[in-house]
Amino acid sequence: MASIDARNIQNIGFILIPGFALMSFASASEPLRAANLLAGREIYRLSTFSPDGTPAVSSGGVPVPAGPLPGRGSGLGTVFVCAGGSPRDWYYPAVLACLRQLAREGVRIGGISGGPYLLAAAGLLAERDFTIHWEHAPALLEAFPALSPRQARFVIDGNRITCGGGIAPLDMMHVLIGERMGADFARRVSDWYLHTEVGEPTAPQRGSLAERYGVHHPGLLSVLEKMEETIEMPLDRAAMARIAGVTPRHLDRLFAAHLGATFLDQYRLIRLQHARRLLEQSPLSISEIAIATGFSSGAHFSRAYRSRYGIAPGETRRA
Repeated sequence: MASIDARNIQNIGFILIPGFALMSFASASEPLRAANLLAGREIYRLSTFSPDGTPAVSSGGVPVPAGPLPGRGSGLGTVFVCAGGSPRDWYYPAVLACLRQLAREGVRIGGISGGPYLLAAAGLLAERDFTIHWEHAPALLEAFPALSPRQARFVIDGNRITCGGGIAPLDMMHVLIGERMGADFARRVSDWYLHTEVGEPTAPQRGSLAERYGVHHPGLLSVLEKMEETIEMPLDRAAMARIAGVTPRHLDRLFAAHLGATFLDQYRLIRLQHARRLLEQSPLSISEIAIATGFSSGAHFSRAYRSRYGIAPGETRRA
């Protein structure tokens, strides 16, 4: 274990946005608490903050004590923003101003789960390698088209740290603790939480296509992957059949046999699921969402959406 000067305490802050996921916060903060226990001294000092300085309530209704946002000269070395829910609920100008000020002071800035969205809104991810929870990626891409998040568990790019959330912060903290304390000590911290399989930063956030769709046919999987990549400009059946290396009629048989759906029905479902996420999370208008998901008009989109979900797009947004 690397030697630690008792005076060399790293101050780490967490800005908790109301509705944050408790699991994401715990996965990031608990390894630091365990590190203090295993070191026999305080090597990390944790502080929690909220936009209004009152206890931050998690998505599950659990309040976490929190103080006002850190000001100038806070002494923090690293600050993570934890956010969950919908980007429409994350508009806190004071938080964005705070993040910019901390960045100017050289503080390492991180985002967990939806947190990278706020980093992007603060202008702190330009020309940076970063990630965000897969659920929030569509909204981020629509709001900040110049940015391109990676589908990774976490990304460390200099003084920017981003993480998809969930249990991925356990992997991220293993690396960050190892940077300071050495690999052996980081391994002890991970073992404390029975975290025996530390994921690679570039490991996927979601299950594979085969796991998500329950199919293993290579040609069909290649088509499903292309469907998810071409939501805004859907390809026709003949083009997809060429990708799968089969005839259009055989492609129809594959969808029927493996998914119990037609080619068009499955493609429309993927686009409507994406549209629903945009309705819930993005500020785009319904007509803009229709275009972003490959529908010829707002009316066409509304009919398809109502047929699938039983309610109009506007009702989903209001809910």
